[in-house]
Amino acid sequence: MADTARDGGDAFADEAEPTVTIGEYIEGIEAEELEADLVLGGDDGKECTYAGGYLKRQAVFSCLTCVPDGVAGVCTACSLACHDGHEIVELWTKRRFRCDCGNSKFGGHLCKLCPEKDSENPENCYNHNFKGSYCTCGRPYPDPEAKEQVEMIQCCICEDWFHEDHIGLNSIEEIPRDEEGEPLYEDFICHKCSPVCYFLKLYPETIWASSKQNLTSQTDASDSTVMEGGPSDHANIEKHENGAHVDHMGDENTSMGNGSTEEIAVPEKANVESISGNNCKLGTNVKTMPAVTEKNMPFFMSKGWRDTLCRCETCTNFYAQQGIAYLVDKEDSIEEYEKIAKQKREKKLEQQEGAETNFLNSLNHVQKIEILSGINDMKNEFQSFLESFDSSKPVTSEDIRSVFENLAKKKKQRLS
Repeated sequence: MADTARDGGDAFADEAEPTVTIGEYIEGIEAEELEADLVLGGDDGKECTYAGGYLKRQAVFSCLTCVPDGVAGVCTACSLACHDGHEIVELWTKRRFRCDCGNSKFGGHLCKLCPEKDSENPENCYNHNFKGSYCTCGRPYPDPEAKEQVEMIQCCICEDWFHEDHIGLNSIEEIPRDEEGEPLYEDFICHKCSPVCYFLKLYPETIWASSKQNLTSQTDASDSTVMEGGPSDHANIEKHENGAHVDHMGDENTSMGNGSTEEIAVPEKANVESISGNNCKLGTNVKTMPAVTEKNMPFFMSKGWRDTLCRCETCTNFYAQQGIAYLVDKEDSIEEYEKIAKQKREKKLEQQEGAETNFLNSLNHVQKIEILSGINDMKNEFQSFLESFDSSKPVTSEDIRSVFENLAKKKKQRLS
């Protein structure tokens, strides 16, 4: 019986919920706030971003309650002020997007924050993500039919999200990760967009994130270099700057002929370290590079790979013609977006600390003593509650109410 009871007790202990300290709880809250700031780019959600025009990158949301066809997007502030309680699709970030809230697509419902807007934003791009569908499979995320939610990664060209087993690899083990499973790549280019970026094979292998992927299976190149990467974390009829389209839905025109291709002989890779000044880093006319014939494969790009790209006039014009000029814009990258978000967060925290200090300095001696007494009373009351509380029982709203009632009594006694 004793052994049985002990075993039962051990089983009960195993099932008990893990405990956390106040410090750990606060750290968890701060981590969640930081994650939210990184996604929202430090946007406090108070003002519509429409006046800022087509922002280089911002968090975008689709309201399927107002626009079921998924051909409109709204900024963070409008998602909160104008679409609270609606069916909202969180799209993470999109490049060169202007808030649509309240325009002609919303059936006469004006934006509460910025009612004066053009009827449409012609430079905005919409893909099936705006309908709540992702990847080549077109499934929603989270997927209600999936037993387990599978991690998705975003293409830096079309900005669609893909399940890791739907990106054209033989195995997800080919995705460059470290021993702890963290991504070793800064940017991902999906197998639908890689033909548009095939010129990258002219560059040294250091731009590739990992030696695991067989990026040069048909060119007999050596394994690529593994470098540290950045975030992965949030199909297209995606119109690029020059009007070219990348099709992930299978029924629209795509850049470079729907991925169908012509014969190719990959030119010798450039030595970008040895070329300087206004000369082309590639030492060849990138415009004359033939299209691709080999199987379209995804690309995983190493940290800082965009800095390697040539910025000579010929290459810059080529990027524009391909609709990928944003690749040489530092502010387009997720890394830069999150860097700016962290700077905004640090500034906000400094302002909050300054406001708290100013508030305390504005109090007289009696008011300061009152605040310190209240803090001490709360500390003692919670400590007393925890010491007397039966840890085998759940904390109820009545328990919490009792704690604050006792605090109110102590304050009344102190002031009487």
